Amino acid sequence: MISCAYQLVCPRVFSVKYSDIDIAGEVVVKPRYMAICHADQRYYLGQRDANVLQKKLPMALIHECCGEVVYDKSQKFSVGQNVVMIPNVPGNVRTGEYENYAKGAKFLSSGYDGFMQEFVAMPGDRLVPFEKIPLTIAAICEFISVGVHAVSRFDHNAHQYRDAIAVWGDGSLAYAVSCILKNTFKSSKIIVIGKNRTKLSYFSFADETYLTGTLPVDLRIDHAFECVGSTGSFYAINEIIRHINPQGTAILLGVSEDKVPINTRDVLEKGLTLIGCSRSGRLDFENAVKLLENPDFQKRISAIICETKPVASIADIHRAFAEDAGTMFKTVFEWKL
Repeated sequence: MISCAYQLVCPRVFSVKYSDIDIAGEVVVKPRYMAICHADQRYYLGQRDANVLQKKLPMALIHECCGEVVYDKSQKFSVGQNVVMIPNVPGNVRTGEYENYAKGAKFLSSGYDGFMQEFVAMPGDRLVPFEKIPLTIAAICEFISVGVHAVSRFDHNAHQYRDAIAVWGDGSLAYAVSCILKNTFKSSKIIVIGKNRTKLSYFSFADETYLTGTLPVDLRIDHAFECVGSTGSFYAINEIIRHINPQGTAILLGVSEDKVPINTRDVLEKGLTLIGCSRSGRLDFENAVKLLENPDFQKRISAIICETKPVASIADIHRAFAEDAGTMFKTVFEWKL
C-alpha cells in the first residue's frame, strides 16, 4: 500500500517521502487529529544538539494523534473506528519492567517516523479504541497518558501520607498532572507553583497556587511533581527538596538538555525518593481514555486546547508550528494530508 510521509529533513524544511507500507498483520489507520509537543518544536526549530539532529533526521514529526481505521485484516477493529495511536514500540520487556523504559524500545517521532503520514500501519496492540471523546481532545490522549503514568508510579511508590501534594510548573504537563491528581486523590490538597501569573489562573481547581519565589517559608508538602524542565529544573527540584517532608517522593518529569545540580545532602538527610518518569505504555493509554470519557474531566482538559486551522499542505504545517510557538498550552489541528 503506497503512502507518503511528511518528513522534517532539517530545521524548518520538509520533504515528502513515498513508500510501500507493509500491511501484513497490521492495522492501517488514517491520522485525523494531531497535537504538537515541545519535542516536535525543538526538532522543527533545530533546538537540539547538531549531532542529535543528524542522527534523528529525516523523520516525520508528531506522536500525539488519533485516527480512523481504514483496514484490518484480522477484523478486530471496524473500518471507520476511532482509535488513539500509541507511539511507543516496546523492546525487550522483562518481568516487572514498564514497556516505555525497556531496553530496545523505540518511539515514533524520535528517530523513527511519527504520525505526519497519509496512512500509518501499526500492530493492533498499539491502538486503543474510543467512542465518547471529541477528536480534538482525543488527539492529546498520549499527552494525558504521560501524566497518568507518572501518577500511577507515584501511587505505587509513595508512602501513605498524602495530605499535601505539590506540582512545580504552570505549563501543559503541569496542568494535566494537576487535573489527574485532583481526580485521583480527592482528599489531598493539590498545590501548584509556577512563574506565569496568567497561566496559573487556569489552575483554579487547585487548592492553592503560588508564584515561584513567593512560597511561604513554612510550606510543607508530603510529595511533589516536577514539570518544569530545561534550566528551570534546577530551581524547581531544589525548592521541592527544601519544602518536602522526610521520606517524601518527588516525581521528575521535566526534560533538560543540560545537567541539573541537585542538593543531594538534603535528599540523603530527608531520605527522599526521586523517580524519573518519561512517556507511557498501553495500560496508561487505556486509563487515559477512561479519564477522557468523563465529561467533567473533558471540560477541564479542553481549557488548555487551542485548535488551529486544518493542515492540508506543507505551508499549513509551517503555519501550525508558528502558531504553536505563541500558544500557552496545547495546539491541536485536523490532519488533511
